Amino acid sequence: MNTRAPDPDWMENVTYDELSLGQSARLLRTVTLADIQAFAAVSGDINPAHLNAEYAGETIFHGVIAHGMLGAALISALFGTQFPGPGTIYLGQELKFTKPVRIGDTLTVLATVSEKDDEKKRVAMDCLVTNQNGEVVLKGVARLMPPVQKVRVPKVHAPQIQLFDPEARLKDLLARAEGLEAVRCAVVHPCDAGSLAGALDAASHGLIEPVLIGPEGRIRRVAEEAGLSLEGVEIVSVEHSHAAAELAAGMAVRREVEILMKGSLHTDELLKAVLSQSALRTGRRLSHIFRFDVPLYPKPLLITDAAINIEPTLQEKVDIIQNAIDFARVMGTDAPKVAILSAVETVTPGIPSTIDAAALCKMADRGQITGGLLDGPLAFDNAISQEAVAIKGIVSEVAGQADILAVPDLESGNMVAKQLEYLAGASGSGLVLGARVPIALTSRADGPRARVASTVLAVLVAHDQRKQEAENAWKRG
Repeated sequence: MNTRAPDPDWMENVTYDELSLGQSARLLRTVTLADIQAFAAVSGDINPAHLNAEYAGETIFHGVIAHGMLGAALISALFGTQFPGPGTIYLGQELKFTKPVRIGDTLTVLATVSEKDDEKKRVAMDCLVTNQNGEVVLKGVARLMPPVQKVRVPKVHAPQIQLFDPEARLKDLLARAEGLEAVRCAVVHPCDAGSLAGALDAASHGLIEPVLIGPEGRIRRVAEEAGLSLEGVEIVSVEHSHAAAELAAGMAVRREVEILMKGSLHTDELLKAVLSQSALRTGRRLSHIFRFDVPLYPKPLLITDAAINIEPTLQEKVDIIQNAIDFARVMGTDAPKVAILSAVETVTPGIPSTIDAAALCKMADRGQITGGLLDGPLAFDNAISQEAVAIKGIVSEVAGQADILAVPDLESGNMVAKQLEYLAGASGSGLVLGARVPIALTSRADGPRARVASTVLAVLVAHDQRKQEAENAWKRG
């Protein structure tokens, strides 16, 4: 038995001459869901038995199981790092899988020298993998060429794998709307496959009752070409996008719909129709908010405004931030932390956004912005990185842990949002706030997941508005 305690910082091998028949070593590993997901990502084996709990529950295993070759990889890890260790050449492996490995199982990998070939300097190893109950889950025989020279090398730390499952994040978001009544939604000019499919996908999730507003013939051609069914879907036919936007806004005024969803028309066209209806105004400026699930950030991150207000004034920023705070509270964050972004974290007369940031914080102190914690100016790193905050010695309840990033202008905000999506792998969704009805706003480049996620946000806001209206009516008596 190899009883020498391993050095945590070094790897030392066991040479062929040091090996003897019956000599063995072992490795322990508790299998996690992250292990299974990482193995799937590296190997490309996305068999639903390993990744889909609902599917796996219907199989003979009655739950998610690990890939069989994950156990084999642990055997390889023992050979390559400990026994015989660095310099070992794997020649072959026979394996027999005897029991499934489940999440939470603690596996013991045992390798024992069963044969030595002095002429070729090769060995055979009996391999046995057991779980915490002593049950054999994997066994076999490996054939190796052990090292012949003694080496001791520093351990090389493997690259970290950041696991991010957009589908799981979407399911978590969808769960927030579970049990809520579907909301009637005017889908304005859905005359391309993306916007039409997004609305129908949202309906299939039970989020909305879509009312498609646009040229009926064109909508039906798009559906036919995309293989989409319009059975049972209400269509209100109008000639063009301007008429569709005006009709949808009128329906919202009459409370015939509670959500507006942008189709294949320009954003300005839809918002102009909304603003032309005084009954849809709230006294606040309309603003857009992005919600991102970012792989390297521990919670959802909201960014505003990166889509509507180009160079907002100080007063307009008040509305933008208040809209964002109210939305964050709807999403379950009681006192959202708002980082007001600039290029630096100090008030600098030559950078106007730092002056605005300082003024906004003072306005929050005086009750002109309510419901959140504000700090600024903060540079992007200081807003989201605790390490950056510590290095710069910033003392703040917001810095390093922001829920909301309030950007100086549309250009900077749009760049931040697109960088998170395309360089950081973030999953995004978006909404227009500040009107009597939420407006689900997506880009033509957005996929079905983003469109459904944006609809979830709109549904949650619509139900919150129902609640607020009921409470106000009760107070009036």
